Amino acid sequence: MNIDFKKCGGLVPAIIQDAKTKNVLMLGYMNEEALQKTLDTKKVTFWSRSRQCLWTKGETSGNFLDLVSIKADCDNDTLLVRAIPHGPTCHTGTDTCWAEQNDESPIQFLTELQDFIEKRHEQMPEGSYTTKLFKDGVNKMAQKVGEEALETVIEATNGTSEHLVYEASDMLYHLIVLLTSKGLRIEDLATELHRRHDPNWDAQRRKAKAEGTME
Repeated sequence: MNIDFKKCGGLVPAIIQDAKTKNVLMLGYMNEEALQKTLDTKKVTFWSRSRQCLWTKGETSGNFLDLVSIKADCDNDTLLVRAIPHGPTCHTGTDTCWAEQNDESPIQFLTELQDFIEKRHEQMPEGSYTTKLFKDGVNKMAQKVGEEALETVIEATNGTSEHLVYEASDMLYHLIVLLTSKGLRIEDLATELHRRHDPNWDAQRRKAKAEGTME
């Protein structure tokens, strides 16, 4: 990174983002020394404008920010710092400096899950159930999705809500494995559903079908 510290008198803003939830936690300032210490220690460190000294977040409270990554913006004068917070970020005791909850949406885990499944696909470790699914091939994976879908239907019509969630989770997991084997992601399904959410989607679909341009 070639950061332009001179533009703002030796300091650049550092936006701190939770690496998992993607929520913005706080804004601090770094000089060259603070940036280097952050990179060396993997603990987010700032320059305190009030005390005129380096300040590692958490050095007194224990609420450290573990560094994950740092990016510079297009002008090289602002930093986006992704970190894992340990405890509240704000000195007032709140999760963020805007008194917001830093909760992770459960839906975000689907992306993490697919990332994990993709690593299994790349590494194919022995003894892994996911590895076995990949080795069984697409036909077996597709069959497994069908089996889990049937179990989901049975629970929806004659079972309990608890068992429905359990079976539907099995179905979704096996579907993500199947998508991964085809080079697709769960986000591709979200994109398609988002497209269909357009009020004009059905009219556009009928038009494309009539013109013979629909696949």
